[in-house]
Amino acid sequence: MKSIDQSLAEISDIYDLYERSVQNVEHEIEFMQNTYQNLKGKRAYLYREDFCGTANSSCAWVDQGDTYYASGIDNDGAVLNWTENNRLSHLDNKTQKRIKVIESDVLTMRPIEVDILSAFNFSYFCFHTRDLLLSYFVRSFNTLKYDGVFFLDLFGGSEAHQELTEKTEHDEFTYIWRQSKFHPLTNHIKCSISYDFSDGSSINDAFLYNWRLWSAPEIKELLLQAGFKNVTFFWEGEDEEGEGNGEFTPNTTGEADLAWVIYITAEK
Repeated sequence: MKSIDQSLAEISDIYDLYERSVQNVEHEIEFMQNTYQNLKGKRAYLYREDFCGTANSSCAWVDQGDTYYASGIDNDGAVLNWTENNRLSHLDNKTQKRIKVIESDVLTMRPIEVDILSAFNFSYFCFHTRDLLLSYFVRSFNTLKYDGVFFLDLFGGSEAHQELTEKTEHDEFTYIWRQSKFHPLTNHIKCSISYDFSDGSSINDAFLYNWRLWSAPEIKELLLQAGFKNVTFFWEGEDEEGEGNGEFTPNTTGEADLAWVIYITAEK
């Protein structure tokens, strides 16, 4: 309960805000399952979520039924503790046995053979060199079953190379995405997420990112070098007003949009 002298920022949970403002795990799981079904002619049951954060996607994965298993990997013990207390503890005993969250570095985590591996929310941008990113992709290849599929997302467009601030209104808060620094000779980019509230309070820099902005050709080349045999880009369609419609289909060229987000699949 909110005390009379507490601001909305003080009583808000940054991990809950992140899930509500950034993620749409139901859509992601539907996309992964439909794509895997189209590629392999069957459903996927074993899932690993790298850079899992709150393991929101893993929790939604096991919610599909008793035959679905998930593991979430992250090196941030604080967020995994939050997940244990706020997500996993609310699952029944049978469901808890079908999901594991593991504190580990994805570059050293032992392989766990799965049907689908995901690295969403551009989390692999933390690797700033080709050697490091290739090493991660090789480990990703090795953790998949013989017919497994690796799913990633990627953003780009001319606005991705700018220093800018974007605000998105939600019912109870304003989500603020800020690209505070971009270095065109290295493609290093510093970004942050902040939140404003109706009472005038704010949570500044709730999440900070020091990334390298990778391009689509670079990602494809490194995935193929890591051993993946097919790499496909999925571009979002548009509605009648020219806005994204949430439908992603294979595309080999893309369009010169100011800002875009795509899915990528890499097949073992």
